[in-house]
Amino acid sequence: MSLPLYLIGARGCGKTTVGQALALALGYAFSDTDKHLQQTTGLTVTEIVAAEGWQGFRQRESLSLQAVTADRTVIATGGGMVLAAENRQFMREHGQVIYLKADAAVLAARLEAYPEQAQRPTLTGRPIADEMVDVLAARDKLYHEAAHYIIDAMQQPEVVVEEIISVLALARAS
Repeated sequence: MSLPLYLIGARGCGKTTVGQALALALGYAFSDTDKHLQQTTGLTVTEIVAAEGWQGFRQRESLSLQAVTADRTVIATGGGMVLAAENRQFMREHGQVIYLKADAAVLAARLEAYPEQAQRPTLTGRPIADEMVDVLAARDKLYHEAAHYIIDAMQQPEVVVEEIISVLALARAS
């Protein structure tokens, strides 16, 4: 049995890109909680938030996390997954949690370069660079609290994948 690997971090840190490459490298399945939520509801994140508010979205997000959790699966979580203490505890108890950490300026640049408005609604209504500073300030402690491992996500995705594999190998050896 190989426990699931949960990738956490702010929007734009590379959870989906790194997660897909990591799953391929490990021979694991890949799941994305936001994509699962969209497939099961037929709605985008923006539409869910508009209809049910952030609280309704967060409840659905928690159910999505539980639904996609399976052995030998890399799971890319939504950036706000750590906001609920139950989600942080669930991930720590059911698998290995990897925080893909990046500076706010890098995250903002990535989000501006690859905007996906339907999947990434603004949290504050402010410019993305300002929003990322605020979001990281509010969530960084929660990401650290949830994480078993912290990886520098400001590198190329293939380097991030190699680092994760190395960290997991070291952990198994000790």
